[in-house]
Amino acid sequence: MSTEGCWRRHVARRLGPDGAGDRALALAEEVPVALAYNGVPHAVMMATPADFRDFAIGFSLTEGIVSSAAAIRDLRVDVGPRGVEIGVRIPGEDFARLLGRRRRVTGRTGCGVCGVEDLAALDPPPPRVAAGPRLALSAIRRALDALAGRQVLNAVVHMVHGAAWSDVDGALQLVREDVGRHNALDKLIGAGLAGGTPGSSMGQDGFANGFCLITSRCSYEMVQKAAMAGIPALVAISAPTGRAVDMAQAAGLTLVALARPDAQMIFTHPGRIDTAG
Repeated sequence: MSTEGCWRRHVARRLGPDGAGDRALALAEEVPVALAYNGVPHAVMMATPADFRDFAIGFSLTEGIVSSAAAIRDLRVDVGPRGVEIGVRIPGEDFARLLGRRRRVTGRTGCGVCGVEDLAALDPPPPRVAAGPRLALSAIRRALDALAGRQVLNAVVHMVHGAAWSDVDGALQLVREDVGRHNALDKLIGAGLAGGTPGSSMGQDGFANGFCLITSRCSYEMVQKAAMAGIPALVAISAPTGRAVDMAQAAGLTLVALARPDAQMIFTHPGRIDTAG
């Protein structure tokens, strides 16, 4: 991703035991992104100002608004002084289902279930993922080792989340970053569904052959989004929640967390991981 417009430099006053002094810091930007479906406002999320189309495609799929990226008939992005407006055209049956959910989201950074009106409105369990290929532990470690070097925005601001897609050999094919961990994953999924980027090996199989890495904690909605996209294995640098583990188990998704290049913990479906490889 390009980091242009995603950060600014700000001079702050540092106070410490050695006295006071000015220091220039790189600060990540975030902008309100309003999504509307067939002209009806649905969600306002705070996001890093990049990869808006990827975000809209990924959000639409992982939130269950459309059944596939191919169902999106049109997608328009308008950047204005107050924020970004994204208009998405979807089929009538998807739109009717969306209206029936009566969900309105006003999302702050990292928000997961903002705007859900009652417990019954929480997202239903995701579909089970396909078996997918076995993954060598060495490939997971190779991808983890390479991830920091591919986070170009985080190298500047040191505080944004990353989501990456690796092939079965541990070679990173796609990386997306955002101030919101859910947004980073949605952007990655949207980019993959849109065919990846020049030079990547993502083809018609989409997310079937490989695994996803996230730099954040793994709460249940991260597992849910991965399963909705058909991702067979999710590797998180931080810890999962109990609900995330339960959802991964039910979805047939392999969850690896507390993952570092030299040590990882497998929480669900360990048979997909070749620990000797």
